[in-house]
Amino acid sequence: MNNNLLYYLSFSHFLGIGPVRLKALINYFRDVKKAYQAKERDISEVIGVNIAKKFIDFRARFDPVNKLEELKRKEIFVLSMADKDYPESLKNISDPPICLYIKARYQNFFDSVGATALFFAVVGTRKPTPYGEQIADKFSSELTEAGFVIVSGLAMGIDTIAHRACLKIGGKTVAVLGCGVDIIYPSVNCDLYEKIIKTGGVVLSEFPPGHTVLPGLFISRNRIISGLSKGVLVIEGARDSGALITARHAADQGREVFAAPGPINSEMSTAPNLLLKQGAKLVTSIEDIFEEFNIKISPKKKENIRANLIDEERLVFDCLEDKALMADEMVLILKKPVSQILNLLSLMEIKGVIEKNSENRYQIKL
Repeated sequence: MNNNLLYYLSFSHFLGIGPVRLKALINYFRDVKKAYQAKERDISEVIGVNIAKKFIDFRARFDPVNKLEELKRKEIFVLSMADKDYPESLKNISDPPICLYIKARYQNFFDSVGATALFFAVVGTRKPTPYGEQIADKFSSELTEAGFVIVSGLAMGIDTIAHRACLKIGGKTVAVLGCGVDIIYPSVNCDLYEKIIKTGGVVLSEFPPGHTVLPGLFISRNRIISGLSKGVLVIEGARDSGALITARHAADQGREVFAAPGPINSEMSTAPNLLLKQGAKLVTSIEDIFEEFNIKISPKKKENIRANLIDEERLVFDCLEDKALMADEMVLILKKPVSQILNLLSLMEIKGVIEKNSENRYQIKL
């Protein structure tokens, strides 16, 4: 254990001193231990009288040894910014989290994946359209196949799809929370939370366990998502989308920002289309991301699916090339019996050629 972990742990639990103030204290006292044990008047010189007084009161009540034991009982690991296993990518941002609280099978996740691991963020709206759902699944799956670790925020919508797509391929994913790691938010993602941990991924937060969900904390969470990642892909979002905040953090941190274009008549296209106007990299295929990083990785070549279909299946395939359709709409277009269309759709779903979207319309699986 890092000898200074208890001091970092203590500072992390006092919410009046964040990364920027702690950095100022360490610069002033030249040591985290000296900063923690300093007298009130000396601390006041750096962070002001009011916060210094509150900190002294907190310090008198807080027992870091007991707290660390409590976290061990809860199987929550802690990495301080001074720990050798703390991600280098986060150390290099302007306001690195004082501590990372981690739920994982092993504490040294970041060390085990290696310094050259390709972390990549996929973010977007909580209310995606079927188009957004499809491309989020496509890009997250293909990035995972190419060896990337998918980073997102466990929120409903695009985040959930990105995590699930990664797990489906057998990859490892990182979920960054805007609350304590012992609080599953949203609660409907309980199974996803457990599966991420069980399959060797990580759920992490800079907020101490037990810290409840507050809207403003998600903004802080977003800088960690981008800070961990080599790049950020934004898939759908309204004008006030949190994904825009993540993209802004990414740009400030020197990360690459990517955006998938959307239909101009869709409200959910506002965020990515705005980013494209501002200079984000246009992404229409996975090769666009590889090209930006000069990475020589080719995703698995997809077979010429249409060529391997029987004639009746090709009719359905061609029918779905322009847009997703309901079964009864295909019956009218193709002028075939309902039973025949339903049978073809079932067979093509089993083959993995088509899928149902969230509106129960059939679409070609990308």
